[in-house]
Amino acid sequence: MKANRIFNMRNNTSAQVGIGTLIIFIAMVLVAAVAAAVLIQTSGTLQQKAQSTGKQATQEVSSNLMVKSIEGVRAKNTATAMSATIDLLKLKVALNVGSSPVDVNQVVVSITDGTTANNLVYAGNAKSYASTGASNGSMGYFSNSAAGNLQTLLLNTTSIKSVAYSNPSHYFTVDRVRDEDSSFSQSNPVMNTGDMILLCISTASASADAANYANVGTTATSGGPKDSGLNLVPRTMVNIILTPESGVSTNADFVTPSSYGVKETVQLYP
Repeated sequence: MKANRIFNMRNNTSAQVGIGTLIIFIAMVLVAAVAAAVLIQTSGTLQQKAQSTGKQATQEVSSNLMVKSIEGVRAKNTATAMSATIDLLKLKVALNVGSSPVDVNQVVVSITDGTTANNLVYAGNAKSYASTGASNGSMGYFSNSAAGNLQTLLLNTTSIKSVAYSNPSHYFTVDRVRDEDSSFSQSNPVMNTGDMILLCISTASASADAANYANVGTTATSGGPKDSGLNLVPRTMVNIILTPESGVSTNADFVTPSSYGVKETVQLYP
């Protein structure tokens, strides 16, 4: 007699559980990888922006011009026949300690006598007063001669797209005083460490123009220096602001003396 055999079927789901766990694990790895990629990309972008911002911030606080002194020059015919106003300002300008190089071509000089305000750009700046899309904004007859440019500043006008600009009320000129590495020129006026320049601003008055003074300092001005709109008579409060392309602005305030006496050159600042 054969024994009865009973077969029991077991429902074993352990393998399915293992596959599910593996799928969840792989999904977690993929999510972590995607998150890591996003974090790496974001941190890289933030690092680049932080470096750029830090560089710009450093440049903003380090690019700094410093006005060493200012002297005024009166127009004249002779040693005893001189203008009643200061007709030319000469600023000795250097870089502050730790300053980055400064492109004088992009410096804006603002000057006011309390009545008239002139915003001046470098005589060789070809963009500021240019026609739209053009590079014809530099002072007329601008050259590589600092002395020639100063004479042009004092005497001439510049015509841009049929508009006449008075040179004294729109431009300033420069000359180098100290430039050990010979890096500074009229066409490329970039100041670096140790450089010092002489920045010239025409402040000729209407009365000096009308009097036809023959000279301003050593510069011949036959027919008189052109009116700048300023009038630096004695006891005039003058404010000058030098604004570079990047960095802090530099202020120089002074009051002209109560009398110029017989002096042709007057120390005004400091």
